[in-house]
Amino acid sequence: MDVFEAIEKRHSYRGPFTDDPVSRDDLRRIVQAGLLAPSGCNAQTTTFVIVDEAAEVARLRDLHPRNQAMRSARAYIVGVVDKTAPPVYEELSFQVEDYSAAVENILLAVTALGYATVWIDGWLRREGHAERIGEALGLPEGKVARVILPIGVAQETNPKRPEKKPFEERAWFNRYGAGDASA
Repeated sequence: MDVFEAIEKRHSYRGPFTDDPVSRDDLRRIVQAGLLAPSGCNAQTTTFVIVDEAAEVARLRDLHPRNQAMRSARAYIVGVVDKTAPPVYEELSFQVEDYSAAVENILLAVTALGYATVWIDGWLRREGHAERIGEALGLPEGKVARVILPIGVAQETNPKRPEKKPFEERAWFNRYGAGDASA
């Protein structure tokens, strides 16, 4: 699958996964795609914990009882940021941008290899969920679970994907909102 096909096919999958395993080799390839993403000043601030051992997978499954993808995942990739990291450019830190670029690469790699996932972020920032995930993963002080990606083979083979707005409503050449985007 080329990159444009992966971009077109990628979607947030919140449904249940099959019992098919996700190989450690595939997980390594997927996370390597994330590690190859650009980062501000090449600081490479984003780190990942890959959870694929059955006991550890089971422990994470129980933490999000309402999300089918979390409940049935065969593996998880957790993006970790360092709250104590110093700025990398003058007073600026690019951790949000860094993990976002890395996660997008991961999402495309997941799709290209025939798996599915959903980017879980907001749930982690509520009610101490990030702290519980961090504790389960043995994260040191100052490190925070910022994104969790449940991974598996989608049970639903033709899930309904949300429609995207047309190009002309979101992109223009040369000036914001200017005329014909096809020119």
